[in-house]
Amino acid sequence: MAKVFKKTSGNGGLTLYLGKRDYVDHVSDVERVDGIVKLDTSNFGDRKVFVQLACAFRYGSDDLDVMGLCFRKDIWINRVQIYPESHKPTLSEMHDTLMKKAGDNSYPFSFEIPNNLPCSVCLQPGPDDKGKACGVDFEVKTYLANDKCNPDEKIDKKDTARLIIRKIQYAPSQVGAGPKVDLCKSFMMSDKPVHVEASLEKDLYFHGEAIPIKIKIKNDSNKTVKKFKINVDQTTDIVLYSADKYTKPVLVKEFEETVEPSGTYENTLSITPVLSENKEKRGLALDGRLKDEDTNLASTTILRPGIEKDVLGILVSYKIKINLMVAGGGLLGSLTSSDVTVEIPLMLMHPKPEE
Repeated sequence: MAKVFKKTSGNGGLTLYLGKRDYVDHVSDVERVDGIVKLDTSNFGDRKVFVQLACAFRYGSDDLDVMGLCFRKDIWINRVQIYPESHKPTLSEMHDTLMKKAGDNSYPFSFEIPNNLPCSVCLQPGPDDKGKACGVDFEVKTYLANDKCNPDEKIDKKDTARLIIRKIQYAPSQVGAGPKVDLCKSFMMSDKPVHVEASLEKDLYFHGEAIPIKIKIKNDSNKTVKKFKINVDQTTDIVLYSADKYTKPVLVKEFEETVEPSGTYENTLSITPVLSENKEKRGLALDGRLKDEDTNLASTTILRPGIEKDVLGILVSYKIKINLMVAGGGLLGSLTSSDVTVEIPLMLMHPKPEE
């Protein structure tokens, strides 16, 4: 294990240890969260030590938590008591490694993450936004308290230690055939249509990978296709607390390609949507971020059959929109100009790392 993540409480009595911060959702199950807490019990008195794992949706900064308004909604939460000892998990290799590093007075804990919970997603803040970003996050917290779950008990910040973790999904090992769409569009003052066919080689692409789009055009009309415009749109559906759904372009690219009347066209155009070209777009969905680490555009949400959408918090999807700009011809000129648009679904994910 190359790195250990740890956080110590302000009072020095609790030190939380984790061996990793990314936990993979394999669809059928999610990797178990194994960790330990090293204790210095000298100032505990009669208080007990608990560890909790919470999945929450944050839709405002902690600084705005005033007048009893809460800007954090727990989607799922689980708590265990580790001192005095009542939670004894089956020890794993991770536990053994962490306990060797931490030394004496180390207490293990484990959490199983349900596979129906959302993956970690955050919404990109604007340039002037402060505080934590909105989105779905997972937090491991250890704390000192008299009771396991007493809403009236005030827990001092110095009596807690916490670490943010991420639940992530990787692309399936089997990649399917790519989608193909075609459209036949007729125009005013033209007897014959324009036929467009667009296709992808596969149904899933990795973040940062070039996406080749094969385009075929048969222009039987009397109009000229002046140029192409290709958009990649990200649609973010916030299903947890409202029907808030919006679409933002993450790539816009124009190609100066012309198809004359009665002409044909066949070519492959390549695009690569990346976060680095979208840093200023407020509200764009990103994969969950740990502190100020770099991240990327949010991965496509894979919905399992029968799952309740509102549990997932934020749903992310992508589509490629190909727009052919068609010039009007004849006496009416621009009055008969029009666009031909086709849309292709796109899945963006991370490849599974090699073992």
